[in-house]
Amino acid sequence: MRDEILWQLVLGFAAISLVSVGGGIAVLPEMHRLVVETHQWMTDAEFARRYALAQAAPGPNVLVVGLLGWHVAGWVGMLVATISMTLPTSLLAFGFAKFRKRMAGKAWLKVIERGLVPVAVGLIAASGLILARGAATGWVTGALAIASTIFVWRTNYSPLWVLVTGALVGLAMGV
Repeated sequence: MRDEILWQLVLGFAAISLVSVGGGIAVLPEMHRLVVETHQWMTDAEFARRYALAQAAPGPNVLVVGLLGWHVAGWVGMLVATISMTLPTSLLAFGFAKFRKRMAGKAWLKVIERGLVPVAVGLIAASGLILARGAATGWVTGALAIASTIFVWRTNYSPLWVLVTGALVGLAMGV
């Protein structure tokens, strides 16, 4: 059973890593689909909490993958999920960098690169919606999600203030 779960982590995160245009956060909806909807390893709220914890920690955004793997299969799951998410995309990026260097200045390459920008923006927006859906379980948390979005969008303050505020509201609500 455990080996089957580890293989599901490998196959799921390796596939996701190959389409991670815009970074790991851009494929957060796919991660959600894998661990919440397809395999039901955790709930929407558990997913949102792990994402928030990963964002509060210093380091790259892809830390969430390790936390998801840890939840599913302990420290081995953490290692398997992290390697499965980072190795394929790293090899792809390395290969593309060599290819791009050879093709530098080609008009078709510039068109493709410009075309990937809205794809990445759309994937990141979808990530925000997935997280809001998992975290906003009532009118208070819904209002907090909306206020947080506006705060991060319209100010230059650190998003950590949003996490602190969310934590205080959660404590006050007894969550």
